[in-house]
Amino acid sequence: MGIYFSPNFLPKRYFVTSGKGEDPISTLNAFDLALKDAGIEHLNIVPVSSILPSDSEEVEYTRIAPGSIVFVVMARQDGYGDEEITAGLAWGFAEGENERYGFVVEDHGYKSPEDCKEMLRRKIERMAEIRDMELLWVKYRIENLKIRRNMFGSVVSVLVFLPP
Repeated sequence: MGIYFSPNFLPKRYFVTSGKGEDPISTLNAFDLALKDAGIEHLNIVPVSSILPSDSEEVEYTRIAPGSIVFVVMARQDGYGDEEITAGLAWGFAEGENERYGFVVEDHGYKSPEDCKEMLRRKIERMAEIRDMELLWVKYRIENLKIRRNMFGSVVSVLVFLPP
């Protein structure tokens, strides 16, 4: 059986970014500030699941035209005054008997960056195990915020697939 390549969007490049924001008005505004901090507030983001195509390449942050629709894998956590919030991603490539491709996993919560990283490690290792694949490498991007009193907060970690 051969591999079918969809005529739809098969991403060739991606970048990873993160941000945090605090706002006195609302969670929505804090989230918007977190997207701004990450450099992607001007985009229409569409969440997707967690597979990196075999020949995709990680690149540095790339400015994309305002209003563009982009596919992302995103971890997000919101909170309010005096809470510690964290959102993180782990991504990497794995090989199996006949395949090589990548995974992205998300984690978020009212936790420390260290606890987030440990859970990300466990999740990505399990994804490889489920597929009977061996991880070749793993990277992490974790954003953390101790929200100030009477403020709404939001943190995001985002893998952005570049449009063709």
